[in-house]
Amino acid sequence: MVKVKRFTATWCGPCKQLAPLFEQIKNEFPNVTFETIDVDQDKEQTAEHYITGVPTVIFFQDDMAKQRFTGVQSKAVYVDTINSLI
Repeated sequence: MVKVKRFTATWCGPCKQLAPLFEQIKNEFPNVTFETIDVDQDKEQTAEHYITGVPTVIFFQDDMAKQRFTGVQSKAVYVDTINSLI
């Protein structure tokens, strides 16, 4: 099972830029679980995953983190990462 967690914040400009792209990708992969975590609201997960900058996107396969990106990447980077884990 593949899961994608996006760590974001309401005050973060690049996070707002990533939001619509994340929704597009989410619609293209109905069998992948996507989760958005606000770092100010969920400090436990933020600490658990050692988030030091936003946006950060972490890709999991069978509950193990396989890849992470901090900052906005191109759609192709996210799609290729998901495809490599499916």
